[in-house]
Amino acid sequence: MQKVNIAAIVGFLGVALGAFGAHGLKSILAANDTSAIWQTAVFYHITHAVASLWATEKNRSVVRLWTIGIAIFSGSLYLLAVTNARWLGAITPIGGLFLLAGWALLFKNRH
Repeated sequence: MQKVNIAAIVGFLGVALGAFGAHGLKSILAANDTSAIWQTAVFYHITHAVASLWATEKNRSVVRLWTIGIAIFSGSLYLLAVTNARWLGAITPIGGLFLLAGWALLFKNRH
């Protein structure tokens, strides 16, 4: 699959999950008091989807790291927000490390 397609799919999913959280899951997120957690997941998801689109021509490994990071970081937060299983928060930093690794690799390759 082409790199732009991956960024487009990830971006599409970010927008879809943002809308789904705001409308389809509104009552669940309110009951769990996890709307802010869902919003954080969407923010990092969309931010890195856009960054991935930008990075597609610069470094394929950066896009891979960010895609894995989105899946783990945002994915764990999405699940936490819906299930209220607080132990999922322990997984979130692993995804954050993948996101950071992508930025560090991008920096390393520019200097």
